[in-house]
Amino acid sequence: MPSTRDLRRRIKSVKNTSQITRAMQMVAASKMRKAQQAALSGRPYAELMNDVLSQVTSNLGEFSHPLLESRPVKKKAIILVTSDKGLCGGLNSNLLREVAKLDPDRNTLYITAGRKGSQFIARTKRELTAEFQYSDVPAFTEARALSKFAISLFEEGKVDQVDIAFTNFVNTLVQKPTVFPFLPIGEFRSFTGDVKGEDMGGALETNSLVEYKFEPAPSTVMGSLIPHYLNFVAFQSLLEAKASEHSARMVAMKSATDNAKQLIKDLTLEFNKVRQASITQEILEIATAALAV
Repeated sequence: MPSTRDLRRRIKSVKNTSQITRAMQMVAASKMRKAQQAALSGRPYAELMNDVLSQVTSNLGEFSHPLLESRPVKKKAIILVTSDKGLCGGLNSNLLREVAKLDPDRNTLYITAGRKGSQFIARTKRELTAEFQYSDVPAFTEARALSKFAISLFEEGKVDQVDIAFTNFVNTLVQKPTVFPFLPIGEFRSFTGDVKGEDMGGALETNSLVEYKFEPAPSTVMGSLIPHYLNFVAFQSLLEAKASEHSARMVAMKSATDNAKQLIKDLTLEFNKVRQASITQEILEIATAALAV
């Protein structure tokens, strides 16, 4: 049975830990609101851009672009978006598990955004091509650098397919590991998983009832929109990943704080029992000594 001194030390240690997790919970909650708002506010723009691209494609006729070129996949790349820090539950491990399923032969190039992804690549001895960092509030320039590097790999023929893997924000309690097709562009998808059209080789259907008129020609507009579309996909992926990270960390820290409080209650109860047993033992010894006299 532990002594009262040991129990006091454990209670003090758990209280200190609960104070840390409580502070981390409050910080994550503050960041979570901003990150969630940023991720959700980007989705209507993504939906509108998908509709515009669908309308452009339906008026293209014969149109070709290097980023639309579909070829046999001999080598592929994955843009892996993870967090820089841990203490966010199973957020990163769930995503990395899905990524590992896509690459059983370890014959894939990886472009990482976030230290946890880089650590996974080094630990599993996979091929890391480039490593990027992104801030707590992702900037569009960071996403543009990420997509530009992936586009250069595809255009140079080093890879034949590029996917982007990130954690999609559903709500505060649910974050879904997602692998989003990046290159070649075959269909326009929203970040809620809806497909905005069929293969780029044919006319795409659009839910919009608005008829667009393009100036200059649709092919010129499409040539400018495709790189912007890819930049925005990368940017929205960073926003979704950051919103998921702060949400998962807030929930994990709240759970840790609640567990610490429960542990303190249990340890306090055990401390009181040990202390009461010690007092009772002392009273018995005094009473026995008095009777002996």
